[in-house]
Amino acid sequence: MKTEVKYITNTLDLIRKMIRYNFKIIFAGKFLYFLLSALAFFLLVTSINLFNGSDIGERGVFYLLLFPGMLLTFYPTVFGIQNDDDSRMLEIIFGIPNYRYKVWLVRFILIYGMVFLLLLLLSLLTSVALISFPVFEMVFHILFPLFFLGCLAFMFSTLVRNGNGTAVVMIIIGFFLFILGENIGQVEWNVFFNPFGMPSDLNETIWEERIFYNRLYLVCGGVIAFLTGMANLQDREKFI
Repeated sequence: MKTEVKYITNTLDLIRKMIRYNFKIIFAGKFLYFLLSALAFFLLVTSINLFNGSDIGERGVFYLLLFPGMLLTFYPTVFGIQNDDDSRMLEIIFGIPNYRYKVWLVRFILIYGMVFLLLLLLSLLTSVALISFPVFEMVFHILFPLFFLGCLAFMFSTLVRNGNGTAVVMIIIGFFLFILGENIGQVEWNVFFNPFGMPSDLNETIWEERIFYNRLYLVCGGVIAFLTGMANLQDREKFI
């Protein structure tokens, strides 16, 4: 009985330390600039629409909130490994068996938990200031492309192993995906598929099917990218 209690206590203490450490990594360095940029973009666009009396609709709100979400997800997923290296914690993370996997799993939970809360706050403000819409449903749908892009950024960070280099790669990929999305339209393969932008000439059943498959593809793609990044972390010599 004492052994089990000690094991549980040690496990909880390890989780607490991992959470505290990863909060330091997530909020370290330049994250504040990304947070301020996201808030500045949101406030600027919201103010312009508010003073002009514009009604951007739910479709416009989706993109209005998507960009700040991308900024909030960008820094911790792109610069996470470099921050570990800069803080001289990379050796410790790789020195303890399987510790790096637990660290990144906890980190992703914290990242998307933080993004969810901030997007929820921005959605509530938008709902009050601009247009009434289903807040939780909006945030729920925005998290799908953010999850995919965050996992993709993590995968490339394990390949490039440099924050600035990974940032350049992700900006190029993001620009390509945006242009591709503009060309292919509202189909299930569009990473920036907007579930609130249903075309007027489309059957509602077909539209719901597109939403389902788009979310399924994004989740599957994100999981594959995340697992690929985890597999890349097995090659200890490339990082240390």
